[in-house]
Amino acid sequence: MARRHDPERRQRIIDAAIRVVGEKGLAGLTHRSVAARADVPLGSTTYHFATLDELMVAALRQANEGFAKVIASRGGLDDPDADLVRELAGWMGEWLAGDRTGVELEYELYLAALRRPALRPVAAEWAADLAGLLARRTDPVTARALVALMDGICLQVLLTGTPYDEEYAREVLGRVIGP
Repeated sequence: MARRHDPERRQRIIDAAIRVVGEKGLAGLTHRSVAARADVPLGSTTYHFATLDELMVAALRQANEGFAKVIASRGGLDDPDADLVRELAGWMGEWLAGDRTGVELEYELYLAALRRPALRPVAAEWAADLAGLLARRTDPVTARALVALMDGICLQVLLTGTPYDEEYAREVLGRVIGP
């Protein structure tokens, strides 16, 4: 029997992994659950991703793209006259108002790096990339502090279920950035 050419299969597997984690959490992520969700043979998941860590890395990379798209769509870092505090608070608000499952998934995978060393470089890469973008408008130390603060605000919104307070975010971000 001829092998079926399916160039989108790898992407379907990643998408299925994201949906599985969104529905069942990381504990529900198995090659079998992903294969069933992607409607592919079990061997396809292990062919493309030998370990669950490899699959989680791919899912985290894709999830990280969500916040990057928000940043790119707003374009505020490219304008030196744009109010950085308003831009950052706006980014978080737009991101948190988007697909909640995707936001929760990103943080679940991000926090999974505590126990899964394979995820740590991807989590660190995201923070470093964002700090690099922010360093265009501020110094590197302040950029890193802003990333940590934004992470904390977003995580608190997700964990407590409280609505995002953009005014509060602008106030604390402004304190870190300074006059």
